[in-house]
Amino acid sequence: MVVNKEKVFIIAEAGVNHNGSMKLAKELIDAAVVAKVDAVKFQTFIAENVISKHAEKADYQKSTTGKNESQLEMVKKLQLSFDQFDELKLYCEEKAIMFLSTPFDMQSIDFLRTMQMGLWKVPSGEITNVPYLQKIGSFNEEIIFSTGMSTLGDIENALAILIDSGTQKENITILHCNTEYPTPMTDVNLNAMLTIKHAFGVNIGYSDHTLGIEVSVAAVAMGARVIEKHFTISNLLDGPDHKASLEPNELKNLVASIRNIEQAMGTGIKLPTHSEKKNINIARKSIHLSRDISIGEILTLEDLVVKRPGNGIDPKFIYEIVGCLTKENLLEDQQLHFNNIEWK
Repeated sequence: MVVNKEKVFIIAEAGVNHNGSMKLAKELIDAAVVAKVDAVKFQTFIAENVISKHAEKADYQKSTTGKNESQLEMVKKLQLSFDQFDELKLYCEEKAIMFLSTPFDMQSIDFLRTMQMGLWKVPSGEITNVPYLQKIGSFNEEIIFSTGMSTLGDIENALAILIDSGTQKENITILHCNTEYPTPMTDVNLNAMLTIKHAFGVNIGYSDHTLGIEVSVAAVAMGARVIEKHFTISNLLDGPDHKASLEPNELKNLVASIRNIEQAMGTGIKLPTHSEKKNINIARKSIHLSRDISIGEILTLEDLVVKRPGNGIDPKFIYEIVGCLTKENLLEDQQLHFNNIEWK
């Protein structure tokens, strides 16, 4: 399985940030390779099969592209052919990075099936598309699906359709998501990711449309097994998604931060670590003497002080030491050891 407990699966979402250019698409793949993500993902669609000529643009699309063109006209400029996707998959194989693409129509599903990806990414907009879900579910392959704009009931229904169609529950990962570009921090609601986990008992992740990388890193610390993040060669390029995408250096920082957090999460067992054991005696304290003590004296609490280093008698025994007889002459500030005293 791609999604596992040992390593967060990081998807660099190239999406349509290639602007219809194969040269730019390959540059995106190169940037994903340098960033050391696990997969680079595109979007496969036949625009006329997905969008009505009467469909309006989203507000964020109006602000980032021409206002006079329709959503269909905008998306047609961002469409790559099936042959071009074949070429991109081969390029990914040459670069040793996993190729993924999200289908947005039934014909694109059929095409991507021929590419034997073994992993399907279902976008938020298809979560109520029953025929679409049934078709992908029937393949019994690994599925990651996003849940932007969804209620818990929408997620429950989609999950049931995928399972009823033939996909095993353990092969499904559900991504919390917000479908606004960029997503305001006040709308992230990252705790909803945990609600999904507890409600359905599935692997969880986060599809991040916020600016920056901190929310993705926080999601990993909360248990996300998949992170998906849009990226671009430059935020200055024309197109609907560039301004809400990471640039290459930011993508590298995201991957490095996630890998650091993975290591930092640890086993959950609270014990001294290998690196800190050498500091125990330096940082902790032990029992010392506050004055010169003669042999045979009975130690009082006033005779004892707690100081560094910590390689003598642990302070947790201080009240047991009170009342003990000394077995030798001892000096002020001398560290006390059990062989210095006659235990009660």
